[in-house]
Formats: sequence, C-alpha cells, structure tokens
Amino acid sequence: MAGEFTGSATALAHLTPRPVKGLFGDNYLAVGDLDFTQQFLPEVYEKEVERYGNRTISGFLRMVGAEMPMASDVITWSEQGRLHIAYDDAAVASATTLTLPAGHLIGKGMTLVVSKGFDTQKAYVQDVVGQTVTVDTYGDASGLTITGSDVKVFVYGSEYAKGTSQAGNSVDASFTTFNNKPIILRDKYNVNGSDVAQIGWVEVTTEAGTSGYLWYLKSEHEARIRFEDQLEMAMVEAEKSTDGAGNVRDIAAAAGFGGGANVTGSEGLFAALEDRGLVYADSAFGGADGLADFDTILAELDKQGAIEENMLFLDRGTSLAIDNMLAAQNSYGAGGTSYGVFDNSEDMALNLGFSGFRRGSYDFYKTDWKYLNDATTRGLVADVEGVLVPAGTSTVYDQQLGKNISRPFLHIRYRASEADDRRLKSWVTGSVGGNYTSDADEMNVHFLSERALCVQAANNFVLLKAIAPV
Repeated sequence: MAGEFTGSATALAHLTPRPVKGLFGDNYLAVGDLDFTQQFLPEVYEKEVERYGNRTISGFLRMVGAEMPMASDVITWSEQGRLHIAYDDAAVASATTLTLPAGHLIGKGMTLVVSKGFDTQKAYVQDVVGQTVTVDTYGDASGLTITGSDVKVFVYGSEYAKGTSQAGNSVDASFTTFNNKPIILRDKYNVNGSDVAQIGWVEVTTEAGTSGYLWYLKSEHEARIRFEDQLEMAMVEAEKSTDGAGNVRDIAAAAGFGGGANVTGSEGLFAALEDRGLVYADSAFGGADGLADFDTILAELDKQGAIEENMLFLDRGTSLAIDNMLAAQNSYGAGGTSYGVFDNSEDMALNLGFSGFRRGSYDFYKTDWKYLNDATTRGLVADVEGVLVPAGTSTVYDQQLGKNISRPFLHIRYRASEADDRRLKSWVTGSVGGNYTSDADEMNVHFLSERALCVQAANNFVLLKAIAPV
C-alpha cells in the first residue's frame, strides 16, 4: 500500500488566501488546524495599569530637614541643659533633713520649694553634707511635714545675713553630649544579557507624574525608587544594636560577613523619640476627647520650653479625627457655623483637609504622612499615629567646626569628600549594555548610600502612639 503525507502542508492545503479580510469557505483556520492561541492572539495592552497610584513614600525628611556632608565615622553634638536646679527624686529623711541625688548642686543659704502631690512647703538650707541637706521650714517651726520618697525639690532663690562671706554656690553650665553613626545602605538590580536583547516597551506613568515608554530597565527604575524610599525609611526606623548592658553589639558577625562586619545600627527618628523625646499614647488621639489630648501635650511642651510652631505628620485616621474635632469646635447649632479658627472663611473651614489651627499659644500645621498609611510600610503595623515636629532650627556646638551652628532639628549627614560622594551613588558592572567589567553575561546596577539622621532637641518632639482601647 502506498504511503501518504500527513504533515501540516497537506493538512492545510485547503486554505486559499484572499486579497481582502473576508470569510470564505476555503480561507479560515479551524480550531483543529492550528493551536487556538495562534488563531486568536491575545489583545495586549501596552500601557501599564496604575493599580496603586503613586507608590513612593519619601518626602517627609525633605520637608522638615536638610542634608549635609560629613567626613567622620561618628557625629557628635552637645545640647544645653536646664537652667534652674530641680530634682524629682529627693527623699525626706526627717523633719529637718532631705536626701538628694549624688552630685546635686544645692548649697547653704539656698531657698527651696519642697513638694509631693499637692503638698508644698518652703525651706531654707542650713547645711549640706554630701547627699544630706539640713533645712528649716518657713512659717512653721515643726519642720517638714511631707514624708517619703519621690519628693520634688527646686531652688527658687537664696537668703543671707548682713556681712556674709562665701555666699552662693558655683554651678557649672550643664550640657549633654549625643552621638550617632552612619549606616551603609546597598541594593542592586540584575538583568541577564538575553533579557536585554528581548526588546519590550511598556508605557508607564512614573512616581513623579511623568509618562513615557520604558524598555527592560523599568525594573531598574523601580529598584532606584524603592532604594530612595528606603533611604528615608531607614532614617526613620533605624535602631542601634546593644546588649543587655547597653554596649554596642555587632549583629552581622555570625551572618557570613566575618568577625569584623561592624554592623551596629544607627539611631533613627522613632528610636530617638522613644529614648529622649516625648511619647504620647492614646486609644483614639484627636477623637471625642481631642482637645483634652492636645491640652495634655501643650502642658508638657510648656515644661520643655518648646517653640510655638509645630508640624503634625499623621496617619489618615488620626488626621480625620482631628478634622472632626475642629469641625465640632466651630459649630454652634442649627443657626449657623462659626469659622473663627479659619479666619472666618467658610470655604477653608468646610475643607476636610484643615491645614492649620491654634490652641493656646501654639500653632499646629497638619498633613498626612503617607508612610503611616501605606499597606507595605507603617500602615501594615498601625502602632504609630503620627509625629509632632517643631518647625525651626536648634543651635548646637559643632566639635569639628569649634563653634555654635544653627541646624534644623531633623537633618541628615552623609559621607562625602572630594574623592567620593556617598549621598546616593550608583554604578554598573557586567558585560551588557556597553559596560565591560567582568565576563558575566549580565548587567548589575548598584546603589549605595552612607548616612545618619541627627535628632536634636528631641524633647521638643512628640511621638503619637496607638494603644488598645480600654
């Protein structure tokens, strides 16, 4: 028996091409003739869908701080101490003696206010021997009636007899020294030579709002944006690694970097505020008792001598709660609405994104902080509701310059010199894309930065933290 051909040429012999796009009995492809996907090619949209809008979260530090170069491994600065002499951990040993902390600055002849709770007495310092201070009380010969520990004492003046010598007590100006160290951040994007040769264009809208077409380097573009976001996130979240005794600890020594890795962390914004700033925790800050929340904060700001203008960077829930609080304060019933806080502008008051308000002698400027809302950053955790940042500069003594300088309360120091600027550097290695530095059939785009955040006068900041409702 003679054989026969069963190949595709014979199977498709019935097809007769036509000069026009029309269906005829002998020019169509049946499902059984070719794979269905070859007959009906998918319709491909070349424009990328912006599913998450603007995804970058950076911008906070650019709004409230500055970036300055440095050359050292450590940044050190000094902050002024309190002007007046006060202690909140004194103890009453007897009706005539107080026990003060070691190294106290109280001397003979000083006059004191001694207080515990709402009980207050005035006392005169007769003698000082070490931590024991002998006093007599004004107005009552029975001596101190306040008892126990956790007694508060402050000096309000002095009193001496005529002809007194050796009066007064020399007090050196107090200051506190702080330091921080930069961390090195790195990332890279890798693409092999074959993928580079497969040209594919995608129309995109960038995070900056511009649109256009990107080839395979779209991923490199996003890697760069992600790294720039992490530069800010690291400055906000960084924390020093220490042991139980407070000593610096290398946390990368056992992670394949070798014993000299020297990965010890840095002090970011949240860590600085937790350590030496003001932390206010509330189940619903700015809600039904919003004014009471603010009044509590204002009382603490008064104690710290804070400046009057402050910026609030908030998550969405807290921002709306403050809007509702302000709206409630400006309503006085069905007869109308008062807009005094908003310069009597109805349009400004009814805008749910209130830009500012005044309480007591303090001005607050409110804005949303995307970092606290994004589902892939702090919006995933939701334990921080916002940060109150003073709007101004602080004067500190710079040990390198040898003089007082004015700096924003928040600022970034990055390593730089005439030979190398490590603020944000990138370079390409491999053998693809016109760069020939190795025999690897790939292109690597590297990113690096070395920087640290300086949080000066942290006692002027307030970290707003969420707690579980009672």
